[in-house]
Amino acid sequence: MVKRISLAGEDCPVARALDMIGDWWSLLIIRDAFDGVRRFSQFQTGLGIAKGMLATRLRDLTERGVLEMAPASDGSAYQEYVLTEKGRGLFLVIVALRQWGEDHLFQEGERHSVLVEKESGRPVMRLELRSAKGRVLGWDETTVRKTDEGGT
Repeated sequence: MVKRISLAGEDCPVARALDMIGDWWSLLIIRDAFDGVRRFSQFQTGLGIAKGMLATRLRDLTERGVLEMAPASDGSAYQEYVLTEKGRGLFLVIVALRQWGEDHLFQEGERHSVLVEKESGRPVMRLELRSAKGRVLGWDETTVRKTDEGGT
């Protein structure tokens, strides 16, 4: 088996983010947490993931501060997994992956889930990258610049 290397010390935010998340199972767990899944058994049933693998992913996400354990919302003796502020910060990442998948992984007319606004029931608008002045930017209109040691 190939040993996983850590990207936690890289100067690239994408590499560090991928190191934090770990793998695609973790992103699916986070997706389900945004959809209201909170208990181990719900994650296991919904994802069809082996219990041992799920336990490892939930432990890692909890240790990394993406999820936290909380008393069950129904007052029972169970514990639930809830997204932390760090975890909730991944919402746009999940939405971006969703929208990319909608654009590139389904045939026209093929059935799939859609992210909608709760209040109106209408699909949410597409994510866009905008300049400081509000203009929509394409991939070829940006570049990565290294920051100074002070972060500027």
